[in-house]
Amino acid sequence: MDWHETVFELIDMRSFSNLWFWIALAVLWSTASHWVLGVPYDMVTRARRHGGQANVDLEDMVRVNINRLLYIDQLAGLWLLSGVCFVLSVLVILGFFYRVEFAQAVFLLSFPMTIVGALNLMQARKIKDNDLTGELLWKSLSRHRTWIQGIGMVSIFVTSIWGMYQNLSIGALGG
Repeated sequence: MDWHETVFELIDMRSFSNLWFWIALAVLWSTASHWVLGVPYDMVTRARRHGGQANVDLEDMVRVNINRLLYIDQLAGLWLLSGVCFVLSVLVILGFFYRVEFAQAVFLLSFPMTIVGALNLMQARKIKDNDLTGELLWKSLSRHRTWIQGIGMVSIFVTSIWGMYQNLSIGALGG
């Protein structure tokens, strides 16, 4: 058996029947809900509980990440938006018109994350424009995390339903 056959046997391109896809989905949403605007959420809870230096650290880290995000948006936002729209369009066409399961899986991972990216950008602008600090910043980040978790729950549900449908329809066709 060649090495590439071994690799493709280990990494099955039928994504919805592959355990690695579901692990990646869980890790993706776990990471997305933990890192709010590039800041680990435990820093928010620590700042809320202890204040002082923990709050200063949180505000500094939020400021750095927001400035970085807004700079990237200002510098290349239109190009990034165009590229993301192109890639998502290709994935939709390949996945749902040509029935390429791998493209469906990548789309179901990436489309909700583009929504999260847009929310991150809007939240960064809101924090910067309103100069949020202290308790207002904690509440803003907590609310933002709740939105991300909601998007994640809907995304996991839709992906699970679509994956079950794909697996059942492939099983009904005899492989």
